[in-house]
Amino acid sequence: MSINIINRRKFLEIFGGCSCGLMLSSCSTAPITNRKQLRIIPESSLNRQASQVYEQIKNKTKLSDDKLKLNEIKEIGSRIEDSVSAYFASINKYDPTHNFRWDYILIDNDKIKNAWCMPGGKIAVYTGILKITKNKDGLAAVMGHEIAHAVAKHSVERASRSLILNMGTAALDIFTGGAVSNTSRTTGIDVAGMLRTFGIDNPFGRKQETEADYLGLIFSSLAGYDIRESVKVWERMKEENKGKEPPEWMSTHPSNDKRIKSLKKWIPDIINRFPPIKKISAIKDYKIII
Repeated sequence: MSINIINRRKFLEIFGGCSCGLMLSSCSTAPITNRKQLRIIPESSLNRQASQVYEQIKNKTKLSDDKLKLNEIKEIGSRIEDSVSAYFASINKYDPTHNFRWDYILIDNDKIKNAWCMPGGKIAVYTGILKITKNKDGLAAVMGHEIAHAVAKHSVERASRSLILNMGTAALDIFTGGAVSNTSRTTGIDVAGMLRTFGIDNPFGRKQETEADYLGLIFSSLAGYDIRESVKVWERMKEENKGKEPPEWMSTHPSNDKRIKSLKKWIPDIINRFPPIKKISAIKDYKIII
């Protein structure tokens, strides 16, 4: 018994030392919000994987043949791209999108009301979301939010946190002499998984979504879009999801009501602090718009 205890303690000492070392050496901050982040997984690795998956999606998914709408998506995306790069250049800060290889697709699926942006700037918009966005400003609000996820390196952060949490779960199981895994086997319930989902992953997901809402408003405003339309987008989304929205604590996203309230609070300040960039005079690899 004493040998097992010593072994467990030794393991936890090593685990704790390694984990702290990883977290300290990989600490960074999200752009603009300066929220502290943990990034252990190399961004280049995720970008490469995302690019491969994106190509598979392009080849296997039905894409829309609406070239006018796709061109509108590309136009909005390009304006946001340029504005993000120009903004960071204007404040002499590192451009978090400098290594992005932007690409846009419109997926023909009216049932899915969504859009996403993979690491490295790979963006997809579903035709279903167009009924919610209604116009360019509404579409820019949605795209700005998705682009913000990539700019803030949320995927890198989630992958890094997942690695640490997996290590922590293993350490807890060893420390308790297998009590966690034994309970799961006995009850048929993934106890550790439930605690992680509702106690860690979901709250963290809501934090990232809120940050993407805020940054998305900034990027859309810098690109010259009317960010007040974002409130109408989420009001329409709320109406669309009426009766289908899960309790916030069970979701990785804030409730529609909470989102609308936050957007209304942020918009006046963002319009004042982050007005449209009329002219971008950039250097090095930044795009130049005259």
